[in-house]
Amino acid sequence: MTVLTLSQLQFAATTVYHFFFVPLTLGLSVLVAIMETLYVTRGDEIYRRMTKFWGKLFLINFAMGVVTGIVMEFQFGMNWANYARFVGDIFGAPLAIEALLAFFLESTFLGLWIFGWDKLSKRLHAATIWLVAIGSNLSALWILIANSFMQHPVGFELEGSRAIMKDFGALLTNPYVWHQFPHTVLGGFSTGAFFVLGISAYHLIRKHEEDFFKRSFKLAAIFGTVAILLTVLVGHSQTQYIIRNQPMKIAAAEALWNTENPASFSLLSIPNEKAREDYFSYRIPGVLSFLAYNQFSGEVKGIKDLQAEYEQKYGPGDYVPSVLTAYWTFRGMVGAGALMVILALYGLLVAFNRKPLGEKRLLALFPFFIALPYIANTTGWLLTETGRQPWAVFGVLKTADAVSPNLTVGVVLTSLIVFTLLYGALMVADVFLLARFAKAGPVNPSEVTNTVSNSEEAFWG
Repeated sequence: MTVLTLSQLQFAATTVYHFFFVPLTLGLSVLVAIMETLYVTRGDEIYRRMTKFWGKLFLINFAMGVVTGIVMEFQFGMNWANYARFVGDIFGAPLAIEALLAFFLESTFLGLWIFGWDKLSKRLHAATIWLVAIGSNLSALWILIANSFMQHPVGFELEGSRAIMKDFGALLTNPYVWHQFPHTVLGGFSTGAFFVLGISAYHLIRKHEEDFFKRSFKLAAIFGTVAILLTVLVGHSQTQYIIRNQPMKIAAAEALWNTENPASFSLLSIPNEKAREDYFSYRIPGVLSFLAYNQFSGEVKGIKDLQAEYEQKYGPGDYVPSVLTAYWTFRGMVGAGALMVILALYGLLVAFNRKPLGEKRLLALFPFFIALPYIANTTGWLLTETGRQPWAVFGVLKTADAVSPNLTVGVVLTSLIVFTLLYGALMVADVFLLARFAKAGPVNPSEVTNTVSNSEEAFWG
């Protein structure tokens, strides 16, 4: 194990842990805002209780996301000092805006939302949770603007050993952002929807608060179906963009060693990375061309030809990412997404009483299906980042040149173990708290004693 490999593993571990919390924050914040809006517009007390119950789970997840996110940014200075020095003039700007604008926005109004029950007017209080949801998703936008520079660098010039920002507008209009951001946010919406679907199904099969959880299930089914279908459409568009701009990533994800026209889609392959061929492969003709061009013909370049092109363009070196990682993470993302489409549509049938709740055994499995969006989110992120290798900033800075020069294997290994154990404990705590409060269900208003203050009741009840 080298300093580079360990630093990559550490950043991957902390990011996967952090990304465990982020998508649920993006989706659940909007769902809670919709619930409170329904309470304000309809005056139905059950939507107030829904807002508080699902809002409580949102708060637990939000707190964990903040803790894990802070450590991530420290790593740019600790493990990736050369990267920070090289792109700090560019990378720092969107991250600073995210912290000063978006994060402060969501944090400030989250406090008002928690303690503003019965102190603010109904409409003003509902506005605070919408501002929290907007702030959360704006945070994602600014972070993805920074990440998209790594995927498709724009608006800069090289001055000596540093990249200097020359056009901030180019960062904002980077085409990669506007494919990546909708896909990420919609994936978060799908995560929030399946979270609500799973917990609602858990209570429905136990006939607990049936009206409450039927409404929650129905709202999540509608929201989730729209979100996952849009996620698939946006993902298709993003794939076509990546084929044009990062063809090696898609070639690796398909274990496509040789250029093909029409290009086949791998149904199952066992790649031999050393020999750059397959031990076994079963492919469907023309389907990869359809994904790339919306027609069953069209050239998709293979790994071998792209390697030769990159050697001519960037000099000698190995420009092929881990094919095994790209191949299986792509299938994990697509497979989980396909199952989510089917289950979301089934959820709609259940929600609109086309299939009675009590007769459907599949409903009992919905709590386990909460894992599907997490699988899709994690494998999608791994594909995005590992498929870009060996580049930290595509075509500009290699990952091997981005690592801090004064690190030792022992130092990085120790921090990797500590972070993994610490984050593992936080994840266990998060899952435990979410499961505990989710199983307990909403507090019945009649069970809240008169000795509890309004603010406390608003937060816990």
